[in-house]
Amino acid sequence: MSFLKCISLALIFLITSCSSDESNSSAERLNSIIERYQDYEGYDEKEYPLGVSTKEYYQTQAEFAKSKLEELSKIDLDKLKETDRISAELLKFVLQDQIDYFEFERYLNPLLSDSGFHSSLNYHVRPLNNYSEVIEYLKELNAIPSFVDQHFVNLRAGLEKGVSQPRVIFKGYESTYNDHIVDGVEESYFYSPFKNLPESLTKSQKDSILTAAKEVVEGKVIPQFKRIKAFFETEYLPKTRTTLGVSDTPNGREYYQNRINFYTTSNQYTADDIHQIGLKEVARIRAQMEIIISDLNFKGSFDDFLKFLRTDEQFYAKTPKELLMIARDMAKRADEQLPRFFKTLPRKPYGVAPVPDAIAPKYTGGRYIGTSAESTNPGYYWVNTYDLPSRTLYTLPSLTVHEAVPGHHLQGSLNNELGDSIPQFRKNLYLSAYGEGWGLYTEFLADEMGMYTTPYEKFGQLTYEMWRACRLVVDTGIHAKGWTREQVVDFMASNTALSLHEVNTETDRYISWPGQALSYKIGELKIRELRKRAKKELGSDFDIREFHEIVLEQGTVTLAILENRVNIYIDRVKDGE
Repeated sequence: MSFLKCISLALIFLITSCSSDESNSSAERLNSIIERYQDYEGYDEKEYPLGVSTKEYYQTQAEFAKSKLEELSKIDLDKLKETDRISAELLKFVLQDQIDYFEFERYLNPLLSDSGFHSSLNYHVRPLNNYSEVIEYLKELNAIPSFVDQHFVNLRAGLEKGVSQPRVIFKGYESTYNDHIVDGVEESYFYSPFKNLPESLTKSQKDSILTAAKEVVEGKVIPQFKRIKAFFETEYLPKTRTTLGVSDTPNGREYYQNRINFYTTSNQYTADDIHQIGLKEVARIRAQMEIIISDLNFKGSFDDFLKFLRTDEQFYAKTPKELLMIARDMAKRADEQLPRFFKTLPRKPYGVAPVPDAIAPKYTGGRYIGTSAESTNPGYYWVNTYDLPSRTLYTLPSLTVHEAVPGHHLQGSLNNELGDSIPQFRKNLYLSAYGEGWGLYTEFLADEMGMYTTPYEKFGQLTYEMWRACRLVVDTGIHAKGWTREQVVDFMASNTALSLHEVNTETDRYISWPGQALSYKIGELKIRELRKRAKKELGSDFDIREFHEIVLEQGTVTLAILENRVNIYIDRVKDGE
């Protein structure tokens, strides 16, 4: 071997070695930042089992986030593997939102039209499988007074600054606290887990647990909900604002743009952009709906058809049990189709159950409730059996695939079951543009899965898609264009087949939660755009199972990250890899 060739090989080895060292160093620095982020709590969990909600706590969180962002800025992302680059980008996104949470003082307004700091306590009620879980639950119940005190401080400060929720959304809100003001301890929803204590407990343990449970429910839980009732009815509600849009609050326009950026995981949209996208989607979907009406030979106008759907008894279950049985049948039909469309399926099963009575009146349709990968509990597709005349059967296939499979259960469970190379914060992460965009995309995919068996069910899919398109129009209408509540209700009622009850609960949701409703349609449009691009570019080499694998295999990501992954996939297939 010549001297020059030896020198060349040595240089190549040196460059490769240095590049590898730099890559390892960048990855190690990133992992160190991620570990510190994941380990950081900012408070003592034993002292505050329900968490901390003070201004000082959120300020500390923001300062910590700024320090981590500064450290991340010094890492050369080009030196990282794809998974690590995604982790870095996602951590930046999460940290920035943590900073924004404090700077926009979002902690001063912990209420939504269908939930709030106090109703979040419902989610702590759970089956108790062993003694340690019982003790943990008792600690949480004992912490409720401190939890309530902290939120009262924030809500009072919010009233003073004019950042309360609009008064109009609180119609019927009294059920969120009145339902927990009961005469007998055993009537309390928070006592219910103690009625089925694990068999492994001794009689002595059970006796002491039941004594402690009755004391805390009677002495702390019920009295705190009485305090909450008095606070809302005599102090908070009389002082809430009468305007609707968040832009009417201090720094509201900047805050709304911030929420648009967060819920679309992008900086490319203004409120006007989204409003126009929404109007175009409404027109496109309306044309498809008109075709179905024509094919059914329905005699009457579009409004007449919607009235027919809202009033004809064939479209409604007669009992809650019947509604659940139909939902379970649809879920099982979706299950059998999954191998045709997906390479990887979750290990975690799911059940179909009714929305709990305590929160059902404020729910629109249903919801998916997931569990951690380590939990022995399944996920649940909750079906709302409250107010049956508002629960249309022709929309049930769309609801089922969105909340169960291949929607939230499949995506969420796969996210939880990601391998060790994915840090825990990503397994816990939920971004609406991705998660809700995927859920809405699966309603479109369900047509290919054979889930819509009648023209009415296909119309139901379109009305759900129309519902999400309308959200783009009305959310921006409320928060950027000064729309009234009547304008929103009229627009929703005239373009969707949602029941009037659902139209009203949805309207209150958009008013109380600026920007979140934008995520569904923006996310779905991006996934469908990427699928269309991949099919066009790859032709006969396009594989729907492989495409879905690319979308899902890295878990929750921003839409920009997702687009980059799909573009790389297209190039790879074209190159024959």
